[in-house]
Amino acid sequence: MKELFVNRFKYYKSLGDKSFGQLSDEQIFWQYNDESNSIAVIVKHIAGNMLSRWTNFLTEDGEKPWRNRDDEFMNTFKTKQEVTDYWEKGWKCFFEALDQVNEENLYSTIYIRGEAHSVLDAVLRQLAHYPYHIGQIVSIAKMLKNEDWKTLSIARNKSQEFNAAMKDQFSKPEESSNSSPVCFQNSSEVRDEFK
Repeated sequence: MKELFVNRFKYYKSLGDKSFGQLSDEQIFWQYNDESNSIAVIVKHIAGNMLSRWTNFLTEDGEKPWRNRDDEFMNTFKTKQEVTDYWEKGWKCFFEALDQVNEENLYSTIYIRGEAHSVLDAVLRQLAHYPYHIGQIVSIAKMLKNEDWKTLSIARNKSQEFNAAMKDQFSKPEESSNSSPVCFQNSSEVRDEFK
């Protein structure tokens, strides 16, 4: 299950990474109006949440006394590099925490603002939270790039071709192999009569 979570979170992180790669420094800080958040601010919030929730998550409440959530919604970054560095810092903390999850502690009780959660529930909570904000990042980036946007999923009006390619990819029969741990059908070291 841990591998499944790690792969899913890596996928969502990649959407953010690929969005940042298409944007200029100026675009990272753009906001629609005073009430909306720039990509820089969204990153500050996501990474701030990660650092608070996942630092010593098995022994400390996920809402750390040093976290200032309200400050996360005020930009203090000066460059795109500062934004992406903080993004990476948050993800590093989170992935290191996920690496600590195992069969023994998956259902252990941890706390967020004093509320009890199982480790599994805390991970699922973030599987909803982080992609929600990454979707905002992608949406803002797409608006900013307009016709220069390089799609991160199935290109517009290309669904049929994509579906056909996927079906073709997954309909090819795998080479059959002998299930014996001693004799492997595709091994060059096994004589033909034993294949």
